[in-house]
Amino acid sequence: QVQLVESGGGVVQAGGSLRLSCAASGLTFSNYRMGWFRQAPGKAREFVAAINRSGGSTLNADSVKGRFTISRDNAKNTLYLQMNNLKSEDTATYYCAADRTYSGAYSDNALTYEYWGRGTQVTVSS
Repeated sequence: QVQLVESGGGVVQAGGSLRLSCAASGLTFSNYRMGWFRQAPGKAREFVAAINRSGGSTLNADSVKGRFTISRDNAKNTLYLQMNNLKSEDTATYYCAADRTYSGAYSDNALTYEYWGRGTQVTVSS
């Protein structure tokens, strides 16, 4: 049974930093592309960042470029999202997602991901 469990969310002041983690189990982690998405109240889920299987290639949404960094540790079966210079508009529930069926190296399309975590809340106060 595949499980993705996010952690590291919380309340932080604008300009601060947080590091999210996503612990994966029940799968061969290195075989899966991974991504982070977020959803704010009343808004659609949106892409944040994605990473290929080896961790050597990443894709970031324009809204987080230069501030967020996605990474992975295949030995620890864990995905990370380092978030710096947080803004109030970053407030959302953050989800990690995994997929091994899509042919591309990574994807910004939520529909291409097979497994999802339950999310961790990030609140940025101004």
